[in-house]
Amino acid sequence: MKGHQRVLIDELLPSIEILLSGDATPLNPDKMFPAAISQTWLEIGFGSGEHLIKQAVNNPLVGFIGCEPYINGVARTLTSISRLGLRNVRIFRDDARILLQALPDQSIARTFILFPDPWPKTRHYKRRIIGPKTISTLCRLMPKGAELRIATDDPSYKEWILVHILSCNGFKWRARRPQDWQVKLADWPETRYEMKANAAGRQCSFFLFSREA
Repeated sequence: MKGHQRVLIDELLPSIEILLSGDATPLNPDKMFPAAISQTWLEIGFGSGEHLIKQAVNNPLVGFIGCEPYINGVARTLTSISRLGLRNVRIFRDDARILLQALPDQSIARTFILFPDPWPKTRHYKRRIIGPKTISTLCRLMPKGAELRIATDDPSYKEWILVHILSCNGFKWRARRPQDWQVKLADWPETRYEMKANAAGRQCSFFLFSREA
């Protein structure tokens, strides 16, 4: 980690980090940001922050909550936040599932889960972020019409995602043709993991779901 990144962790991170109090009081996303926001969007596992930062720049009236437990990724993201002077990003440095439990009902208008760890071994499937409990929680947090975007380059995870999301009856897959999941939307910035997948010749899938009543 570079020296200036360590300074940002010591000086910038405390002002934008989400810390849970330990009581049962739900967080209020509207009060996390210095200016009024129109919506709150959530990215689970933002890596080095490429997608999170570009979305925050392109949507200045949206409040962004990014979850990432790895400090190196947080440090790189802080560098971009500082350089661009962003005020609409907040960071949670722990397992996203802990934060999800603390958020109020129907508070998240859009959720991104981009190239999560596939945990490819069968005995590790229980570690996958996408599963019945997380999906049920997202159903609670996301109002009707809210968007859930998921991307992966792992073949086994593609099937896993569709089986688990569609079996819950809380989300509708918006694809009508193969191109709808083989090609991402124009407002879907590239991540470092996506670049690596493309360089290795792996086919990426971009799933778009909408929250149903």
